[in-house]
Amino acid sequence: MLKYLEETQVTGTGSLLVQKLSRRMFLGTGTAFAIGAFATQAQAFPTWATGATAMPNGVREDPLIFVSIDEDGTVTLVAHRSEMGTGARTSLPMIMADEMEADWERVKIIQAEGDEPKYGNQDTDGSRSLRHHIQAARKIGGAVRHMLAAAAADRWGVDAATVTVANHEVKSASGDVLGFGDLAEAAMAMPVPAHDEVAYKSEDAFRYIGKGQVQITDLRDITTGDAIYGADVSVEGMKIAVIARPPVVGGRALSFDATDALNVPGVISVHELPYSNIPAKFAPLGGIAVVAENTYAAIQGRESLIIEWEAGPHGGYNSEPFMEEMKAAAGQPGVVLREQGDPDAAFADAARTFGQTYTQAHMAHIAMEPPAALASVTDQGIEIWAPVQSPYTTRTDVAEAMGVDPANVKVNVTLLGGGFGRKSKADFVTEAALLSREVGAPVRVQWTREDDVRHSFYHTASAERIEVALDEDGKVTGWKHNSVAPSILSTFAPDSGQQFFIESGMGHVDMPFDIPNVRCHNGKAMAHTRIGWFRAVSNVPRAWAIGSFVGELAAELGRDDRQMWLDLIGAPRSIDPVAEGYPENFWNYGEPMDEFPIETGRLADVLNMAADGIGYGKNLPEGEGIGLAVHRSFVSYVACAAHVKVVDGNVTVPEMHLAIDCGYAANPERIESQMQGAAVMGMTLALHSGITYRDGAVEQGNYYDYDVSRSDNYPRNVVTHIVPHPFSVHSTGVGEPGVPPVAPAIANALFHATGKRKRDLPMGVEV
Repeated sequence: MLKYLEETQVTGTGSLLVQKLSRRMFLGTGTAFAIGAFATQAQAFPTWATGATAMPNGVREDPLIFVSIDEDGTVTLVAHRSEMGTGARTSLPMIMADEMEADWERVKIIQAEGDEPKYGNQDTDGSRSLRHHIQAARKIGGAVRHMLAAAAADRWGVDAATVTVANHEVKSASGDVLGFGDLAEAAMAMPVPAHDEVAYKSEDAFRYIGKGQVQITDLRDITTGDAIYGADVSVEGMKIAVIARPPVVGGRALSFDATDALNVPGVISVHELPYSNIPAKFAPLGGIAVVAENTYAAIQGRESLIIEWEAGPHGGYNSEPFMEEMKAAAGQPGVVLREQGDPDAAFADAARTFGQTYTQAHMAHIAMEPPAALASVTDQGIEIWAPVQSPYTTRTDVAEAMGVDPANVKVNVTLLGGGFGRKSKADFVTEAALLSREVGAPVRVQWTREDDVRHSFYHTASAERIEVALDEDGKVTGWKHNSVAPSILSTFAPDSGQQFFIESGMGHVDMPFDIPNVRCHNGKAMAHTRIGWFRAVSNVPRAWAIGSFVGELAAELGRDDRQMWLDLIGAPRSIDPVAEGYPENFWNYGEPMDEFPIETGRLADVLNMAADGIGYGKNLPEGEGIGLAVHRSFVSYVACAAHVKVVDGNVTVPEMHLAIDCGYAANPERIESQMQGAAVMGMTLALHSGITYRDGAVEQGNYYDYDVSRSDNYPRNVVTHIVPHPFSVHSTGVGEPGVPPVAPAIANALFHATGKRKRDLPMGVEV
C-alpha cells in the first residue's frame, strides 16, 4: 500500500499558463526539476492545432503535464488521464519521452490526482486523449530537451546550437558527454523556451512515436496481479460497505428492518442514504447501506435486511411495450434535424420505396471490475481512491454532495478494470464519502456484479427507421431516417424526450451518402432509467441500423454488398455541411470541420481495405458468409469485414478484419489492441448484451443472464489494418470507433450464411 501511495504523489507542480515561463514558476526539490505546460489555442503549435474546443476565456482544456529528472537520471512523467486499457497512461508520456530524447527504460510514470486547474481536462472519454494532447506532449518534451541542451552549453561554454541531445545524454561537438541527471539542477534554472525557440524532431527522427514498440506501462503488473485497482486499496481502520439500492430508479424505502443484519458477525452499522430522482446527474440512487469489517459480512448483512420498497414514477416501465412505442414513433414524422433537397418529392416520384426498422435494447457496460471506491473523511478534508474516468468531476461531485470546498477533496486515481463510460459517473464515490462521514472511519463501498448490472447508467435503447426512394434503375434518390431513443440529457435535466445535438451528431444527421434528398428526424421517447455514456454512444444504434440496411438494400436490389456501399458513398469528396442540410449546431465530436472534415474517400478506402484483407468475394461453404460495414465516428473511419460460420446452430466468427483510418498512428500497438477489444465487445453487443425491464426493475443480474463473448466463442482471428499517414495528418479517435461497425457486419455475414435477417440487438447467438 505504501508503494501505491508513494507512486501517486506528484512532485514539482505549478500552474504554467503562459507561453514563455519565468524561472520562479518552477518548484524544485534537491537536484530535480519539473516542467508543466498548459497549451492555449494560440500557443499550442500554430502549425498544428490540437483540435480541442476553445473555452469562453480563450484557454483550451489541454494538458498541464509535468516532467521531472532525478539526479540519477530517472525521468518521471505525470499521466493526467486515466488508464482503462486505451493506453493513455503510456502514449502521452511516450510522446514526451520521445521528443525530449529520454530513454524509455529510464522513465517512470506516476498518476495525477484529480485537479483540472493544474492539469487541464482529465476526462478520459470521447477518444480524445491523443488527438487533443499529442502536440502539447511534444511541446513539453521539446522544451525539456531545449533546456537540457542550454544547460550543457552553459557548462561547456559553447553555443547551444552545437549541442545534441540523444538517448538520455547531451553531447558537445568535441565529444563531451553529460547525462540527464548531471544537468537536472542547471536545467531547472533555464527559462522555458517559447514554441518558436524549440527545434522539434522531424518525423524520421522519432524513436517511439509511430513505432508500436512500447508496451503499456502497467502490462507486467496487470499480468502478474500487482496492478492496483479500486478494490485493492486499503488504509488503516477501513470499513467495507455494500448497499441495497432501490430496484426501480426513483424509488425509495418505505420502511426497513435492520435487526437481523446487525446480528451478522462483523456488521458494524446500517445507514439510510439520501435518494435522488431523474434527473440525477451522477448522484447516488440512495438505499440502505450495511457497513462491516469485511466484504463477506457486509454482503451477508445486506441479504438479512427486510425492506419495503416504493417503486416511484418508473415502476410501470416494461421493455417490450416501450420498444413497441418507440417503433411506432419511428414510423411517424419527428422533429426534423437535417433537410437536404426535397425528400417528399423524391418519395412521391419514386418508382418504389423500401424501408426497415432496427432496434437495440439497453446495454450495460459490465466492465470486469465492478465499481469500488474508498473515502476517508476527516477534519483535514476528504481523500478518495477510486477507478474513475473523470477524476475532477468526481472531486466536484463529492464536494457538492458533502457541502465542502473542492479544494478540501483529493481524488487519487487507480487503474480502471474497464470503464467504457460507466466510470465517468462517480455515484459510487459519493456513496463512500457519505458513509465515511457517517461512520467516522475510512469506508470502501464495494459494488457486486449484480449491483453493477442492476443499478448502472445504461446505454440507451433505440428504434431506427430508415426508408429510401428508388428510381427505375434502383438508384437511391431519397433517404429518411427517424431515430427514437431516450436521451442522456435526462440524466442531467428535466426530460423532453428528444435527443440533443451531440447524440444526433453520432451517425444520424452526418450520414455521409451521396443522396440528393435527405431527411433526418427524431421521434420522442422518455427515459425511465439512468442513461449514460457508453463506448461509441449513439454511433452503436446508428451504425447498426445504417450498416444493416445497406446490406438489406443490396439483397433487395440483387446487388453486391461492397458495390452497394461504394455506390451510396459516391465519389471522394469533403462534405459541405451547409450544402447537405446539416443543422447549424452539428457536432463534429467537438472538432472544427475545416480541420476534421468528413471525407468520403477515406470511408471508401477503409471499406475496401477490410474487404480485400478478408478476401471478400471468395467462395465459402454452406453455412458461412462474409459481411461488411463501415462507419465514421470520433473523426475516425473504421470498416469491419466479418466472416461468420454457423456451427451446431450457433453463430461463430472465425475471422474479422478491421481497417481504421485514424490519421497519424502515434501508437500502433494500442491501436491494434483497441481494434481487437472492439471486435470482442462488438460481437458481445451483436449476440448477447441486452438489458430488459419488468415493472421498472432490471431483469438481468450477472454473466449467467447478461452474457458476453467468452473464450469458447469470440472473434478468433482479428486482423487490424491501419491506413498509413504522415505526421501532417491529424491523429483522431481510436478507443471507441472500432465498435459500431462490428454488429452490422456480423448481421450481414449471417444473412449471407443462412438467408436470415436479424434486425434487433442483441441478435442472439443461436440460429
